[in-house]
Amino acid sequence: MKNAIFLQNITLTDLNSCDNADSFLQSGFWGTFKAHFGWKAKGFLTDWGDYGKGPLLLIYRSLAPGISFAYIPFGPELPEHFPVGSIERSTALGECAEALRSFLPASTAFIRFDPPWYTTFDSEPPHLEKPFSHAGADVQPAHTVLIDLQPDEESILQLMKAKWRYNIGLAHKKGVIIRRTDASGVDHFYDLLHETAQRDGISVHGIDYYRGLFTIDYAGKKPDLRLYEAEYQGQPLSAIVTLFHGHSATYLYGASSNLNRNVMAPHALQWQAMQDAKAAGCTVYDLFGIAPNPDPNHPMAGLYFFKTGFGGTIIHRAGSWDYAYRPLLKHLFEKAEGIRKFVWKFRKHSH
Repeated sequence: MKNAIFLQNITLTDLNSCDNADSFLQSGFWGTFKAHFGWKAKGFLTDWGDYGKGPLLLIYRSLAPGISFAYIPFGPELPEHFPVGSIERSTALGECAEALRSFLPASTAFIRFDPPWYTTFDSEPPHLEKPFSHAGADVQPAHTVLIDLQPDEESILQLMKAKWRYNIGLAHKKGVIIRRTDASGVDHFYDLLHETAQRDGISVHGIDYYRGLFTIDYAGKKPDLRLYEAEYQGQPLSAIVTLFHGHSATYLYGASSNLNRNVMAPHALQWQAMQDAKAAGCTVYDLFGIAPNPDPNHPMAGLYFFKTGFGGTIIHRAGSWDYAYRPLLKHLFEKAEGIRKFVWKFRKHSH
């Protein structure tokens, strides 16, 4: 590439080439799945010179007639020994954005990155330098908890808060039964999800989205996607969807009933998923989304409290950052996105 410092070449390839990506969000499966819901997906091979090569998944879609945008979730995954400075990484992503421009429609207003790198605990999150600008809203969770699954199960339990260990035991003592239902349990899960959405003031996809996760045929392969359901006295109380990909298992979605919350079904569900992930060879369990800090007034304060109780390492990713191809259109979208975020926060607070 002309005048490039880091990115030597980028080559269009098939989505299968993305299957070795660390994150499921950079996998060919995810690109194929999103293509069923209004997106178009492309796979690339990036060449970073002496640092190495890596896959890259890009998805893009229309925003309005004559306007589209591109998105790279948790990518690009830079080689292991790539420089860690914000200037170097910003330069690399800028080169990537420019190299991808020719593969995108002329109507593309901007490309959005969710860089996968992170800091831990109380550190400031990573950031990108100009010409990147922080998006009006993060697409993927910027803050999360990672549970190390490499110790034995008893050691993992001991790293949890005492109350969480007690609640796991209490759920079993009360007779909560954990079942793996997968595709057959989607209808029950969706009923619980609607109950959760009404209680917590959140929005959810249509049921076809969740059915599609379990039924999509990607190059003759199926992702290791698991739906766990907690049942109490014959009644579904709670359910979670977890995706196993490479060395990581990620808790994607959760739902719970308003009934019998005292039997602590969600605690037992998470522990079962962690045990299964460990048995499947995963070394990390990603609880996928918390508030950035323990502020009790944050809309995700409850998730922070619940998920950090399982122990683990709190991490802070960079969040979503935009590189403008057509600055005026990008600016107009940014304003609209800011208004939408304000309305969502107002409704959440009012709820």
